[in-house]
Amino acid sequence: MLLLAGLGNPGERYARTRHNVGWVAVEAIARRWGFSPWRAKFNGLACEGDIDGTRAVLVKPQQFYNESGRSIGEAAKYFKIPPAQVIVFHDEIDLAPGRFRMKTGGGAAGNNGIRSTIAVLGPDFRRARIGVGHPGDKDLVMPHVLSDFHKVDRVWLDPMLEAICDALPFAAAGDDERYQAEVMRLAPAPKADPRKLSREGD
Repeated sequence: MLLLAGLGNPGERYARTRHNVGWVAVEAIARRWGFSPWRAKFNGLACEGDIDGTRAVLVKPQQFYNESGRSIGEAAKYFKIPPAQVIVFHDEIDLAPGRFRMKTGGGAAGNNGIRSTIAVLGPDFRRARIGVGHPGDKDLVMPHVLSDFHKVDRVWLDPMLEAICDALPFAAAGDDERYQAEVMRLAPAPKADPRKLSREGD
């Protein structure tokens, strides 16, 4: 059984921010694969379903981003799911907008939601990293990730979310390298940051 968790902050204020792209990804997965309705569980929202023959539970923690590990840990413990079968979808400022990378293990790299999850599960879970770009100044990182996506970002974000869903059977089978490659094949990243090409939505 798989546990797929999306990092984000609860509340309408944060719904369309870069920090919530993990939530948006698991919501898209639930729709694409016909999962059960979301229910309040594990200090979050959870639903269950099937990905090409593999049972899975999706979780959206309802604590704030920096405390997401509590909810993910509760779900993993309840279903007896080992870290190797946990995939956490999250925003990644160290990747350009439209880039997607899978990674297993390692540190938190400054991501407090990942740090919280490491504190509960240890480091050996899988991370689905969705690039949102870096603002260029560390003092601007928080305003950047807590700002809404620009309209121009939909050019890469919508195809990426669709690819994340369509290629998911590879991740369900444990082939993260193929999953990453297939997502990027289906949704190639823009050659430049879309915000530098257009100021629409600023």
